[in-house]
Amino acid sequence: MEFLTNHNLLGLIIGISTFVIIGLFHPLVIKAEYYFGTKVWWAFLLMGIAGIIASILFGNNVLISALLGVFAFSSFWSILEIFEQRKRVEKGWFPENLRRRKS
Repeated sequence: MEFLTNHNLLGLIIGISTFVIIGLFHPLVIKAEYYFGTKVWWAFLLMGIAGIIASILFGNNVLISALLGVFAFSSFWSILEIFEQRKRVEKGWFPENLRRRKS
C-alpha cells in the first residue's frame, strides 16, 4: 500500500479494479436472470449490504474500502439491471431459458 501511495498509483489501481468489478457484474446479471429469473434480486441486495458493511469495517485501508464500496454499489445497480435484462430477453435480444419457464 505504501508503494502505491508513494508512486501515486492508488487512483490508477482503484480505477482499473472498478472497471474489472463492473465488467464482472455484466455477465453475472445475464447468467442470474437466465438461470433464476428476476427472483434473485434480493441476492444482489444482500451482497450490496454486505459490501457496505465490509467497506465500513475496512475503512482504515483506502484501497480495500473503496473496492468494497464499488462492489456494493455494483450489486445495487444489478438489481435494476436484472429487471432490465428480463425486458431484453422479452425483446429477443438475449436467449430465454425455456427449462426454467416450464418448471
